[in-house]
Amino acid sequence: MTPRPPVTGLALYRSTAREASGPVIRRYSSSFGLASTLFPRRCRSRIAAIYALVRVADEIVDGTAGEAGLDAAAQRRVLDEFEADTERALASGFSANLVVQAFADVAREARFGTELTRPFFASMRRDLEPVAFDEQSLREYVYGSAEVVGLMCLRVFMSDAGRAPEAEVDDAACALGSAFQKVNFLRDLADDRDRLARDYLPAFRRLPPEAAKAEVVAEIRDELRRARAGIPRLPADCRLAVATATAVFGELLDRIEKLPAERLLDTRVSVPTSRKLALLARERVRLARGRA
Repeated sequence: MTPRPPVTGLALYRSTAREASGPVIRRYSSSFGLASTLFPRRCRSRIAAIYALVRVADEIVDGTAGEAGLDAAAQRRVLDEFEADTERALASGFSANLVVQAFADVAREARFGTELTRPFFASMRRDLEPVAFDEQSLREYVYGSAEVVGLMCLRVFMSDAGRAPEAEVDDAACALGSAFQKVNFLRDLADDRDRLARDYLPAFRRLPPEAAKAEVVAEIRDELRRARAGIPRLPADCRLAVATATAVFGELLDRIEKLPAERLLDTRVSVPTSRKLALLARERVRLARGRA
């Protein structure tokens, strides 16, 4: 048997970049970390690369850069350069930043580009200033911060399976991204307001807390329903991961709904690992029975 030649040059650099992005999802998100292990091998490192770029951008605007001593103007410059580096890598195929390199490789393979990254960075830039959204600005922010990430992942699922995106599946991916984001808004209500001066949910300014919570929960339930309806249209080897992530966030929403609204200001709701594993087992059975 002829030995394979050693991996060198750009191929070595690209594979190293992909490996370097891998730990980010495991260190920062137990829910997405669990779901990511369920993706087929063809998708796993690609989804991790997308998550890594998104997470680094979050760290620039969510306080980590501030802890390092960067003021708001410096944070904006770092974010602007991060976006510029991403766009250069999308065009050229190379970045000196391993996270950007891995992301650009995935984007070029899955055939998406600045039509998705520019809305994302625009939303990240909004977080550099105090936020008090109305309904329209909330929709714009959620599209850029979450829905486009769902579309990026969907492009990976479909391109690797040799399928073109479909409008119905795009809608489901956007709905899932929006649901995830809004669940996190409810989970982080106190931290967003007190530490970051962000008032993402206008319902809490228009209505009493319980009524506001009920309104947002109803919106999220509708988005999770739309997201679940799209799962049967995904490639078969991606359905379990998406179904499990959907189920975990549905469980989070159930727990938030049961909690008095004022408790959201001092409690961050979570799902124990044992329950996540039970949800995984449930979704595996549901999919085996042909039920999304």
